[in-house]
Amino acid sequence: MLSRMVAELGPWSWWLLGLLLLAAELLLPGVFLVWIGIGALATGVISLLLWESAVWGWQIQSLTFAALAVVATLLGRRFLSKSDQVTDEPLLNQRGASLVGRTATLQEPIAEGHGRIRLDDTFWPVLGPDLAAGTQVRIVSWNGSDLTVEAA
Repeated sequence: MLSRMVAELGPWSWWLLGLLLLAAELLLPGVFLVWIGIGALATGVISLLLWESAVWGWQIQSLTFAALAVVATLLGRRFLSKSDQVTDEPLLNQRGASLVGRTATLQEPIAEGHGRIRLDDTFWPVLGPDLAAGTQVRIVSWNGSDLTVEAA
């Protein structure tokens, strides 16, 4: 039945598949089927031009569709990348970086450059000059795991 429908529709079968995938994108979460749908529509455009050609068999059509879907997905990811977007919360999910500038009291002394502070409900490892426990310190930087402090 499916092969009969494809034979009757000809190159328009790719258009139908592309439109079905784009419609499915509206029902499913995420932005993925749109790129596969664009690959099917692009295959449909090529099919309109090459349908009567002996070379344009179902194998070549399938490979073309797969390649165009991958290319559309890669271009779509690049186009929609969020790395260059400006946000009003640049330190969201970077808790250590959001602590820079705050002051705290040393829970454990800094000996040989290492100590600990408590901020809110969390103990943080700190780096800095040797200081006694109970000293007020200011957080000056964060390297991903440790906070660097100086005497306040």
